[in-house]
Amino acid sequence: MDGRVDLVRTAKTLADLSPDLVALQEVDERVARSGRIDQAAALARALGMQHVFASFMDHQSGRYGLAVLSRLPIRSQRTIPLPLGDEPRVALLVEVELPGGGAASFVCVHFNWVADDAKRYAQAAALCAELDRLQTPWLVAGDYNDVAGSRTLALFDERAQNASKPDGARFTFPADGPDREIDFVYVAPKGRWDVREVRVVDERMASDHRPVLAVLALHAGR
Repeated sequence: MDGRVDLVRTAKTLADLSPDLVALQEVDERVARSGRIDQAAALARALGMQHVFASFMDHQSGRYGLAVLSRLPIRSQRTIPLPLGDEPRVALLVEVELPGGGAASFVCVHFNWVADDAKRYAQAAALCAELDRLQTPWLVAGDYNDVAGSRTLALFDERAQNASKPDGARFTFPADGPDREIDFVYVAPKGRWDVREVRVVDERMASDHRPVLAVLALHAGR
């Protein structure tokens, strides 16, 4: 928010939260505007985590997209193409090995941002069709660019549990004075997840969105 790209600051913000999984949006890989640094790889090295990058598009002789950082072993990864928005969009799915055994799918999203929700809704619907085919429990985290009560969010409410933030402390954007909630974590199947804590982190400078931290436990299922 001060006009500086500072990965040391970003890494410290994440390190202070001690996460197992991180969903990152607007990530550059060797793009001129950000010093031709592979941002996901640099953050992973700083945090001692694995990383996966998924490109939206080529930009300034590099690539621009999404990334996941993981402290858990990564079993597989895939990029899910989404309907075209005002920029290209994909979702990034990473299957990770859980500490108690078994696996879960962690999905990073960044849906279309314009006021007209047609493209955003189409992207969410395409992703939900993929989620419905998963055999693992799943989490979807990131920038939905829409609010509670929207038809975009309704798609996820139908099939997953919103890891709800405390009333009165839900807003995530813009970071220096948030007035809307557009960043969410959804988990499925419903009833399998214990949401132990969710909070919006009071970090006003490292990103234009405030980080969302969710502490979750997965119960054994059928």
